[in-house]
Amino acid sequence: MEDIIKSALEIAQEKLQKLGDATPEERLGWKYEPKGEELGARFMRDDCNLLTELGHYQENERKYVVKGAVEVLLRNITLPKNDAVKKNNRKAMDALKLLKNDKTAVENVYSKVRYLFGHYEEQGEQQRKQAYESLKTDMTDKLQQALQQQTGSVSNTKIDVERQPQFQQEWRKLQNQLDSAYLTHLNEYKHALAAIA
Repeated sequence: MEDIIKSALEIAQEKLQKLGDATPEERLGWKYEPKGEELGARFMRDDCNLLTELGHYQENERKYVVKGAVEVLLRNITLPKNDAVKKNNRKAMDALKLLKNDKTAVENVYSKVRYLFGHYEEQGEQQRKQAYESLKTDMTDKLQQALQQQTGSVSNTKIDVERQPQFQQEWRKLQNQLDSAYLTHLNEYKHALAAIA
């Protein structure tokens, strides 16, 4: 057993030697990006003032802290499925705008994000309602047919298809399909925001 551990350790040491020494920039990134991620998470929980906390870091450290915070803030921007998510989105977007230098570029991307969110809430909501009703009708018809085949007669039994696990599973799958186009665009916009200085 010791031989295995020893050889694994030797392999790891060889790999580290092949990588060479880390640059001072890489070391700063390794140290301060996680601090930025923590800062972003604390900000989203209302535990801190973002700008005050950033003031505690030196200039060469701050860019890594900002990078880590930006990653967390971007992860907190999601499709506006309810009021809590909308509030979270606004908070993350406001913070991102504070952290980015090119406010005009940020605002240009935000206009696309707001348009996407508006479309999701209006047309997307209609699509989801139509898809839900269509799925409900299809599943009800299928269950009625299956019941008729089992009993041999038409039943007036009312089936609450919405409580059926298969219906819930199909509905989740359908929601994911409906949301996928919106998520694709949102992810593009998040990548654009991440690239802005």
